[in-house]
Amino acid sequence: MKLTDLLLMANSSLFRNKARTFLTVVAIFIGATTLSLTNGIGSGLKAYINRQLGNLGNPHSLTITANAKTASSFNSSGLQPYNPNQTRIVSAGGGPNGSHSIVGLTKSDINKISKIPNVVSVQPNYILSPDYIALSSNLAKKYQFSLGQIFGTSSLDMAVGENASNSSATPEITIPTSYVSSLGFNNAIQAINKTVIIGMTNALGQSHSFQATIVGVQQKTLVGSAQAYGNLTLINELHSFESQGLPVAQEGVYASLTAVYKSNLSATGLSNLQATLTKDGYTGKTIQDRVSTVFTIINAVTYVLDFFAIITLVAASFGIINTLFMSVSERTREIGLMKALGMSKAKIFTLFSLEAVLIGFWGSMLGILFANIIGRVVNSITTNGFLKDFPGLSLLSFPGINSTIIVVVIIAVAFLAGALPARRAAQKDPIEALRYE
Repeated sequence: MKLTDLLLMANSSLFRNKARTFLTVVAIFIGATTLSLTNGIGSGLKAYINRQLGNLGNPHSLTITANAKTASSFNSSGLQPYNPNQTRIVSAGGGPNGSHSIVGLTKSDINKISKIPNVVSVQPNYILSPDYIALSSNLAKKYQFSLGQIFGTSSLDMAVGENASNSSATPEITIPTSYVSSLGFNNAIQAINKTVIIGMTNALGQSHSFQATIVGVQQKTLVGSAQAYGNLTLINELHSFESQGLPVAQEGVYASLTAVYKSNLSATGLSNLQATLTKDGYTGKTIQDRVSTVFTIINAVTYVLDFFAIITLVAASFGIINTLFMSVSERTREIGLMKALGMSKAKIFTLFSLEAVLIGFWGSMLGILFANIIGRVVNSITTNGFLKDFPGLSLLSFPGINSTIIVVVIIAVAFLAGALPARRAAQKDPIEALRYE
């Protein structure tokens, strides 16, 4: 007897007692639905955050600072001998013994890091403090704003337009959707290719205005901040002016750097790159490292919710055990006849195990299907409701790989639950079974 024959026989046997089978499948169905929904919430949030990582910078970049060991040399008690080659402190906090000291990075660090294999480019992270932004055609209305810089080929999540390009010799800027109406535009499309004026004041108290072209408008996001981003041409112009008049000790000293690495670098290669930086006295963190806490929280919540779904599945597994034990008892004579006709213990075990597997399969498939229907309804309500300002955010997402894992897990649980009744059926003595009344 082939496996397909056993499968068809097992499926047929389930319908002998439709009510009992239905109730057992329903128990699995509830667990599968709950498990799918809890994982769907986590998957939806993770997918959205992953799409929004470009708002935090280039996905293939590392934020580099001097590591803790380097910084700790400034935090020890007492004065330390002067070393002209030692990096300098760029800021110090209010903790005891200067516990919040930050060791600055210089151009020599940029040159050193640039020579590390797989590093494409290294840029200092400028902290700019622009005075205002205004539309060139309406300078009477000026607004305070925050300006960040584009690193490499950053991929901001755009509503319209494109990312500011570092390869452009023209100052370019992207603005968030929250700036559109304030600057006097009716919609985001109207803002594209318009010129804005950025006001700056340097350390000497001198003021100057700079022009930049709006090339894109970013989507509203839960990840990152609602700030404008300028390309390298604009950022360098602003930094060059703003730093005029600063003390010599502050020139060319940066709190952190951003290194862009090769986009095709493997996970192992990235780990090796970070290890090299650590060995050289630096700490390099990816964007994923920076949002790892968010993912940890999402995973923790998902695991707690999954725990309740698993309890449901465990309860359902007892239903499978009960259903198959009753089936074995009712079909004792049938088992004896199958053995008398030459069916082996292994095939009888397989037959009853397949019945358990089918209960798990149908319950999980129906549960996942129902969860997807719920997901479509919930996503439709939320995206047109309180999440309408966050395009692309689906509260529930059901990746195929997750659904497949859920089906496999539930089938495995069902198989284990049915193993004991199946073993009992396989061990029955054919003569005694045929005498059973």
